[in-house]
Amino acid sequence: MCSQNDFTTFFEPSFAVNHKVNDSYKLNFSTVTRNYVYRDDEFEFTTRQLQFVHFSTYSFNSNHSVSGGIMYRFRENFEDKSNELRLTQQYNYAYRPNIVRFGHRFRSEQRITTNNTIHRFRYRFTIDLPLSGEKLDIGEPYFVANAESLLSIVKTATPQIDQRFTSQIGWQWTESLKFQTGLEYRFENYNQTTQEILFVLTSVILNL
Repeated sequence: MCSQNDFTTFFEPSFAVNHKVNDSYKLNFSTVTRNYVYRDDEFEFTTRQLQFVHFSTYSFNSNHSVSGGIMYRFRENFEDKSNELRLTQQYNYAYRPNIVRFGHRFRSEQRITTNNTIHRFRYRFTIDLPLSGEKLDIGEPYFVANAESLLSIVKTATPQIDQRFTSQIGWQWTESLKFQTGLEYRFENYNQTTQEILFVLTSVILNL
């Protein structure tokens, strides 16, 4: 069991823009900021990091796609931690046998900092469904939940295993604009000394 000092809460708002180039190729750009809300037995509101992300996705059909991504995380401006360059390779498979869509995502990442390079491998299972009727219409809510397992490997340390659980409610505000909010609970490094982290998430997603 972890002690109270091992528990941290973050508020993490994000803004994303998706652009569909054609039926097979789309672009995604997003910015995310992570802010402390609770740590070391105290409430506070301070920024931990700011990051900018780009993904390019090629879809083979409605079910299968591959993506490549690059992210730069600014952390030195806010804490005594190194900035990070992250490269991501991803395969996604999704299908909808009824009103519920199921998704499987496999990712590999190279997290490059001043001190080392961490190789991380991730698997995420997702479900999402409309909450009004059999399909999502403008002005209606939807539900998204996922569970993700992560393995991080670096030469200078023992491999780290993490587990994440996320649930969010979203609204299709307009044909091109969505809003999501929810919670994510993380168990980090649970194969050694578990740290529990709660994220309060908000996202605005614009499709062009």
